[in-house]
Amino acid sequence: MNPLDVLAGIETETLQPLALRTDSEARFPRETIEALGKAGLLGLVSATSVGGQGLGLKEAVQVVSRIAQTCPSTAMVVCMHYCATAVLEQQGPEAVRKAIAEGKHLVTLAFSEADSRSHFWAPTGTARADGANVVLDARKSWVTSAFEADSYVWSSKPLAAEGASTLWLVDAKSDGLTQPGRFDGLGLRGNASTPITATNVRIGADARLGEDGKGFDTMMGVVLPWFSVLSAACSVGLMEGALSRAIGHVSQTRHVHLDSSLADLPTIRAYLARARIKTDMVQTLLDDTVAAIGAGRADTMLRVLEVKAAAAETALEVTDIAMRVCGGAAFRKEAGIERLFRDARASSVMAPTSDVLYDFIGKAITGLPLF
Repeated sequence: MNPLDVLAGIETETLQPLALRTDSEARFPRETIEALGKAGLLGLVSATSVGGQGLGLKEAVQVVSRIAQTCPSTAMVVCMHYCATAVLEQQGPEAVRKAIAEGKHLVTLAFSEADSRSHFWAPTGTARADGANVVLDARKSWVTSAFEADSYVWSSKPLAAEGASTLWLVDAKSDGLTQPGRFDGLGLRGNASTPITATNVRIGADARLGEDGKGFDTMMGVVLPWFSVLSAACSVGLMEGALSRAIGHVSQTRHVHLDSSLADLPTIRAYLARARIKTDMVQTLLDDTVAAIGAGRADTMLRVLEVKAAAAETALEVTDIAMRVCGGAAFRKEAGIERLFRDARASSVMAPTSDVLYDFIGKAITGLPLF
């Protein structure tokens, strides 16, 4: 299947009509997620052996980017789902993998914690053995799709082994999981990103994903590439959405007394040209990053670090330009530009933040160890 062809009908029937409500009411886009599941798009990167589409990161980028043109909140939910699915495809139980492939199971990551903040690779939450079970305690700071997803790919300190972390599959309905508060923020208001507190959460020891103490390897080898690339895809889609709306506005809006449109002004065209160039530059970097991962190139990690930072920071510039050229009209909710402007603020402060990535990139190009 061509995932973008499948997505087109969902865009028209569900995604676009609900985008304003998702933002204004900070409502999780449940109807859209269910539609994506029924259409096979939640199982996009699940293996064909479990009933999935068997596609990869390239196609996931296309889907997330297209969704983000209309609703970045929904795009981020799908981004996290694909990241978690990539982990489960390597280390998860077959029953859950099949449910994801069938579009009946939404999964997400639960990494960032209150005590280690944007250093998502360093959980302070604990896991301890209790007979055939494991007991988890943690203060997760931001979990996309919190209490909306069916399960979490969860990080903790190792159970007994040496290492930075261990990963677990945690049922979202597990006793002991609580939500300290709802999210009512500036942007990405519909992705249900809230803290989760785990107090004596009891799971089976067989819920471990991979070896005890080896969670860091999965974070760096699987999660970081997928998340950096798909987060960048969200930023690129968001830029495309803002730019297309801005172009539409300046092309249609006229100075009647001058018999000219806003697009006839050289300053307006110059601003839009800058936005187009910046968007295309990030798209090119995104395509090259996907190619580097696919080919196992020597510069893969550098590209992975660069692409999220470049996309996040450029999205700030491009959405600012869209607001500028559209003037007061851009402040109206129905135009959709101010919503994308607000949504664009999130990526630069989402772990790993742009500042953390700049430090990593600096270390990489000067020959220093990242950690």
